Amino acid sequence: MAKELTFAQQLRLYLTGYILSIVLTLAAFAAVLTIGREQKGVLILVALLGIAQLLVQLKYFLHVTTQREQRDNLALILFSSLILAIIVLGTVWIMGNLAVRMHTTM
Repeated sequence: MAKELTFAQQLRLYLTGYILSIVLTLAAFAAVLTIGREQKGVLILVALLGIAQLLVQLKYFLHVTTQREQRDNLALILFSSLILAIIVLGTVWIMGNLAVRMHTTM
């Protein structure tokens, strides 16, 4: 059984997560403002910062870990992410294929 965190420890975790979230969000804004959104490297950077933001949210606010008590929650989140990725990537694939067949550019 996991030991309960004190109020000070919980507050420290929430503040750390909050500060990391702010820093990651500002980094994404700064990348777009300084480099411009037309560059492909910026899109990759913003996507990586978004994934980092997701991991921060899962760890610090949803308390998802790989401990034995949390494995059910982790499995549910991973399965939901897989289904979401299939839907999004399938939609992009279909729309891209449709654009090619209609002789338009994206």
